[in-house]
Amino acid sequence: MKKVLIIGAGAMGAAFTFPLADNNHKVTLTEPYSKDLLNKLITKKKFHPALKLKLSKRVSVKKFSSDLLNEKWDLVVVAVSSIGIEMVRKHLKNIKRKVSILILTKGLKYDRNNKKIITMSEQLNKGNQNLNISVLKGPCLAKELAKKIKSYTVIANKNINIAKNIGKLISTKYYKTEYSSDVKGVEFSSAIKNIYSMIIGSGEGENTASALFRKSLDEMEYLIKYFRGKKETVHGLAGVGDLYVSAVGGRNSKMGEYLGKGFTFKVAKNKFMQNDTVEGADLAREIAPYILKKINKNKIPLMHALLSAITKNKKLKVNY
Repeated sequence: MKKVLIIGAGAMGAAFTFPLADNNHKVTLTEPYSKDLLNKLITKKKFHPALKLKLSKRVSVKKFSSDLLNEKWDLVVVAVSSIGIEMVRKHLKNIKRKVSILILTKGLKYDRNNKKIITMSEQLNKGNQNLNISVLKGPCLAKELAKKIKSYTVIANKNINIAKNIGKLISTKYYKTEYSSDVKGVEFSSAIKNIYSMIIGSGEGENTASALFRKSLDEMEYLIKYFRGKKETVHGLAGVGDLYVSAVGGRNSKMGEYLGKGFTFKVAKNKFMQNDTVEGADLAREIAPYILKKINKNKIPLMHALLSAITKNKKLKVNY
C-alpha cells in the first residue's frame, strides 16, 4: 500500500482515485481552488457532482495546505487546470521531501520573459530544485475512467524505469499504461490536439473532417519535431489517440462546428457555449504570440488559420 496525494478534485483528479483505490493505496484528494467543490465532497459523503459517483472509502478529502504537501507521500499527482500549475509550483518549491510527481494537466505556456513555449512539466520545475516529474497523457475521459470502462494512457519520463514504477501503482484491468521517454513529444501532442480537434470539427461533413484529420496529423508531426520531440509520438496515445477522442465528441470539436458554420468565436461562445470551457481556444490565445510570429504559415496552415480566427475574432478560413 502506498500513500498518494492528488491535487485537484475536478473530474479527472477524482476519477484518478478509482484505479488507485482499487489497488489498495491510501489516497488523499485535495482541492486548492474551489471551496464549494471541497465542501460538497465533504458534506455529501464524497459524492462527486461532475462524475455523479461516490468516491471509494479508501479516499479521504482534505483542505489544501503546505503542511499537507509536506507529509510523507509516495506519489503526488497534479490534476489542476493549466492556470493552476503556477500556484502548485510555488508550493512545491518549498517541499522538504523528495517525492515522485505525476502531472495529469494538459497544456502549454508562452514564457514571455524567455520568449518560448514551455510544457507543464517545465513550468512546474521552473526555479525549483530538480523535481522528479513524470507526465500522464492520453485518450482518457474522466467519466469513463470513473465507471471503470477500459482506458489506456501513456506515462512519460526521461528515465523510463520511473515511468514504469508509477505504472505499477496505477495500472488495473480497466486502466492500462504505456510508457515513453519522449516527455516533450507527449506533452506537446496532448496539448495541441485540442486545437486540431476544433479544426476537424469545422469540416462540412465526414469526408471533409477525415481529410482535416489526416492533415492535422501532418502538422502535429511538424510541430512536435520543431519543439524537439519525436514525431513518432504523434502516432501514439497522446497524439492520434487523444485527437480521436476530442474530435468525435469533445467541447473543442463542438466549437469547431460553430466556427465551420461561419460564426466568430465570441459569437459562438456567447450564443451556444457560454458555460463551457473550450481548452483549445484558451491554448490558442496562449501560444499564438509565438506560433504566428515564429513558424512559417505554409508549414502549418491549419494551425495558423485557427489561431488567427480565435485571436482576431474573425471567421475561420481553412484552405485544404
